[in-house]
Amino acid sequence: MATERGLYVGPRLRRMRRDLGLTQADMAAALEVSASYIALLERNNRPLTAGLLLKLAQTYDVDLGSLGSGAADDTARLQAVLKDPVFAGIDGAAGELTDMATNYPGVTEALLRLYTTYQEGQLAFADRGAAAGAGEADDASDPVAESRRFLAARRNSFPALDDAAERLAQQVGARDNVTSYFQTRHGLRVRRVPASFMAGSTRRLDRHRQEVLLDDSLDAASQAFQLALQLCYLELAPEIDAVLEGGAFASESGERLTRRALASYAAAAVLMPYSAFARAVEARRYDVEALARQFGCSFEQTAHRLTTLQKPGQERVPFFFIRVDPAGNVSKRLDGAGFPFARHGGGCPLWSIHHVFRTPREIVTQWLELPDGQRFFSIARTVTAGGGAFGAPRVERAIALGCAAEHAGKLIYTASAPAGEASATPIGVTCRLCQRTECTARSEPPIGRQILPDDIRRTSLPFGFSET
Repeated sequence: MATERGLYVGPRLRRMRRDLGLTQADMAAALEVSASYIALLERNNRPLTAGLLLKLAQTYDVDLGSLGSGAADDTARLQAVLKDPVFAGIDGAAGELTDMATNYPGVTEALLRLYTTYQEGQLAFADRGAAAGAGEADDASDPVAESRRFLAARRNSFPALDDAAERLAQQVGARDNVTSYFQTRHGLRVRRVPASFMAGSTRRLDRHRQEVLLDDSLDAASQAFQLALQLCYLELAPEIDAVLEGGAFASESGERLTRRALASYAAAAVLMPYSAFARAVEARRYDVEALARQFGCSFEQTAHRLTTLQKPGQERVPFFFIRVDPAGNVSKRLDGAGFPFARHGGGCPLWSIHHVFRTPREIVTQWLELPDGQRFFSIARTVTAGGGAFGAPRVERAIALGCAAEHAGKLIYTASAPAGEASATPIGVTCRLCQRTECTARSEPPIGRQILPDDIRRTSLPFGFSET
């Protein structure tokens, strides 16, 4: 007679019970077993049988897969963490990591949180050091810097939000359209009204009239994004708050900016669900324009989403993203590829992102080489915000999306821009940190170099430097 097989998921069962606020006796009574049997299950002295697993799901409305798949997700997260150079020389065998994630989920989560806190601390320390070296004020309490550090420490990847957004997208997809979903699920009517009626807003939730109002001058992609964003604020607030709890913010503004960034992340994940988008990027070889049309999103929204595809076990090419205005001011910066952005001062003028304003909406590709020999591949293009009606103000910006050279072969753009020794443009992070003394585009001397006097001789370069 065949015996019923089961899962050993004791620690996860214990965590689930505690999250529900139940004692072992409470759970035993609901499942019609003894409290001692629940204790044996939680200590992994007994397996959780299929019958009891089904009863557990029916009683507490939990996902059947959550108990069994969580260990695999945590194992993948641990493997990703151990790739950090700080753990060099530590051999974390896959079996050991699986045992730890399965039997000690609390300790696993504690280690993962500790590592994230370490990353945030490293970024904050780098910011303070760079600011001091440049003679600038410490920006530890700068809300924009706070938000950027929070996202950078997590490589702009939030799998819990991806999963929640994918479920929400499936629910919306079961209706005729998002407008119908708003009406059925929330009793809200979606109305598109003239900008003059919006009093400076692009989207507004009117609880009194039970309406979601949209500026009708928004293009289709922007309208879809704003509706997805409103849905995330209505339905995914608990998931967003849970992610925020992992941060330490010095200012309320920093936390609010980060909350807004996470809500936008979730909205993009609703429009471009992780599983479908991850398949599409490989099928289309990361063609941003083609992906944007497939998912009904803008070029910038799609480029932004490409930086988030680092879900453990389902990773795709890691990208960095930056957006600048014609004056070179950075309005958005996301790093999933280890690119050393300039945290203080301007960027390198040799990078094509500063040139694409001459060729609006045309994609410009470029191989980049940093002073330490690291190579990256980037695409840059202008994007436009605003407009939509005669006289409505427009803002022109440039965005760049890039990845490390070893991943560039997966991109459709490298077919016409193959790598070569002479093809890479030598750039620096910023002039103060770049030691390329022969650069004619230099705006200030690098730290630590002595400038030569020009009493007798003036070089053709902006600055002359001593050899030592």
